[in-house]
Amino acid sequence: MALEVWTKNFEDTIEENEIEDSWSIVFDDTIVPDQPEGGWKQFISGAFARFMCSKCRRTWPSKRVMVVFHMRRWTEEKCGKVKVRRYRQKCKRCVECNMEEPRFKQENIVVLLEKLVAKILVKCYNQQQDEKNIPFQLDGRIDGPHEAAHCEACQQGICRQVTTGSNQQD
Repeated sequence: MALEVWTKNFEDTIEENEIEDSWSIVFDDTIVPDQPEGGWKQFISGAFARFMCSKCRRTWPSKRVMVVFHMRRWTEEKCGKVKVRRYRQKCKRCVECNMEEPRFKQENIVVLLEKLVAKILVKCYNQQQDEKNIPFQLDGRIDGPHEAAHCEACQQGICRQVTTGSNQQD
């Protein structure tokens, strides 16, 4: 279900930006931040999403959900591909719980993909773009600190890179 929503919104955003090449998008939990394969470019963004524990059904919001995109354009074939890794979090109340997938509102998927396509235009088509500062839709109050011990991106050192601004990968 989720990939279809991302694919449809990605295709719409590609079309709105009048990109004539054929682009595809896939989820890939094997991509490693800051280590794109040869010829691939990277974009990292934080976003807002919700999580639900598969064990106790507790839900929680997070405004620091890290998403890593690796993108590549093949000029001769007139096509491109984006690989997406969405970082997970685990419940702070449960012991022995799973890392849970983020659940993004459609509006926030659209925001992420608009930012992504702006980066594609810069990195793959050498177009100058104005930085799009489109806010994410928050869903409820977000109290308290980010739970780094329960965040997959923090455990891999990704959150710190983006929040310090040292590695936004622009």
